[in-house]
Amino acid sequence: MTSRRARDREAERAALRSAADRLLAGTPLRSESGRLTATELLRESSLRRDVAYGDHRDLVEEFQARVKAQNATPAAMQQLADKYSEVKMKLAAVTKALANEQAVSAALRRIIAELDLELMQAREELE
Repeated sequence: MTSRRARDREAERAALRSAADRLLAGTPLRSESGRLTATELLRESSLRRDVAYGDHRDLVEEFQARVKAQNATPAAMQQLADKYSEVKMKLAAVTKALANEQAVSAALRRIIAELDLELMQAREELE
């Protein structure tokens, strides 16, 4: 016969609370996506679904309420989104500047080729 280990409900509750705090702060340890869902809360807390919903449904519902209150975007994720927008705008500006420089460079290459031809013709005339 196998013996069952006694569950520590307070430790489970603490795991759910700290997992919720990490997800809401945008610093998950176990969640790959960091999304603010009950599934990611369970993954982050390393608890089984039946344990969380059976004995700690109130904490799961509290997490879901906190997510709604936060507009479903963790502060750290919002900072990343803002930084992404900023970098995207800078990239567009640099891309435009590069296109302008490439156009100037192409024009200068054409001018150099024409001047080279004129120089060669002038040398031939002098000979």
